[in-house]
Amino acid sequence: MRVDTLLKRRRPRIISVRMNETVGSAAQILRRENVGAVLVKDSCGTEGDIVVGLLSERDFLRALTDYGVAAFKMPVSAVMTRTVVACELSDSIDTVAELMQRHHIRYVPVIDCGALIGVVSIRDLLAEGRTVPNEPFSAAA
Repeated sequence: MRVDTLLKRRRPRIISVRMNETVGSAAQILRRENVGAVLVKDSCGTEGDIVVGLLSERDFLRALTDYGVAAFKMPVSAVMTRTVVACELSDSIDTVAELMQRHHIRYVPVIDCGALIGVVSIRDLLAEGRTVPNEPFSAAA
């Protein structure tokens, strides 16, 4: 199955924040929308809605660990993941699963001709009966 077919099966919801919003306001969006990540868009009106990063629960937890409650007042741009791994509409969902496994991520934005179309999450893959293989776990003896 391809990404475009997956997105047609469900209404793609794109939840995003501007890079100058606070981490606290982004955390409220994560909770309200019951999602694990939001896309971060450029706040410069002349540049348009360009995806510049992703803020996940993992990023939020790191910020809390590093900065304590002060993290809530920091701009999202200070703690977001800047390297965004994306896919295209024509990619297979197996390709998306491989991207998730290789980059240790759970959310992959879908870009078509430079435009953000949607986001594929690990939940979407699980709903289709796909799994993202984990790397072998090794415990210290």
